[in-house]
Amino acid sequence: MPKSLEGERENSMAEQDAINRPRHYNINSAGEQAIETYDYIDSWKMGYAEGNIIKYVSRHKYKGKALQDLKKARWYLDRLILELEAKEDQ
Repeated sequence: MPKSLEGERENSMAEQDAINRPRHYNINSAGEQAIETYDYIDSWKMGYAEGNIIKYVSRHKYKGKALQDLKKARWYLDRLILELEAKEDQ
């Protein structure tokens, strides 16, 4: 394979990994392979809000926007609490 095509293929593969398997999806704090957040959420049959809470909390240290991700998790948690309180009031 010509070097130019080989380089394009490597770039394409790296781009695919960034889309399908970003490092912050399945690497734990020790840098070791870990369960993907999606698989954990799916195994517990969590809903959208619950899943997003887990997603943002579990990945917040690895994306470079820790505070923003924790605030997103809090937003989903607050919304989930409001929904449950509304159901209890019925």
